[in-house]
Amino acid sequence: MFTFQNKIDSSRHTSICVVIPTYNEGHNIPRLIARLEALGISDLTILLVDDNSPDGTADLAESMGKDSDICVCILRRTAKSGLGTAYIKGFHWALERDFNMVIQMDADLSHAPECIPKMLQLLDRYQVVVGSRYIANGSVDKHWHWARKFLSWMGNYGIRKIAGLNVNDVTSGFKAYRRSALSCIDFDLVRCRGFGFQSEIAYICQLMNFKIVELPITFSDRQLGNSKMSLGIVTEAIVKIIRMRVKFRKSAV
Repeated sequence: MFTFQNKIDSSRHTSICVVIPTYNEGHNIPRLIARLEALGISDLTILLVDDNSPDGTADLAESMGKDSDICVCILRRTAKSGLGTAYIKGFHWALERDFNMVIQMDADLSHAPECIPKMLQLLDRYQVVVGSRYIANGSVDKHWHWARKFLSWMGNYGIRKIAGLNVNDVTSGFKAYRRSALSCIDFDLVRCRGFGFQSEIAYICQLMNFKIVELPITFSDRQLGNSKMSLGIVTEAIVKIIRMRVKFRKSAV
């Protein structure tokens, strides 16, 4: 069962929705909401898709939203059901409402909200904008341990080559979509519940010939809480991308 608090004022323009899955991000949410609010985008709505966080993330965000200058909505899920399903629920929620642009980002402050205005500008010319660590001027946190850098690079490189993707950062979770593009995606094709969701969406966007551009970003390490990245998550993504590619090849014959 899914419940949400909808604080959208119908008298306001609500053209931009930022979808943010959360699980035990209570330490980061106040700073994230403050930084999004500081952008000064009056027609921006934040949608948190919370998986019943034990630390009270949803309640904290709801309390902050009451005093925020921007709209903060909470979609509460009853259990931890995976990053991919959280994004899909959030996308459907946004598409059912009057949003022209939808942005997805992490809750742990690894994605800089200050990149959003540039993403929105690029959506004037492109259908999908990907925040990329692996193009010129893009980077990852300089404090990352070499093992984590290697895991991230290996996972991205392996999935990119296996899937034949043109996007350099296929595992990026920082993306912006025009409504017209997002509404065309068949989310029933997505099989990864976790990290691999990002790669599957990148693959589907390429298959649909969307006009895609990468925006260089610096991927910052989370300052509070625990990273959810692991070798098992990367392996799941690679296996399911292989299955998806085989499936599409067979359907094309």
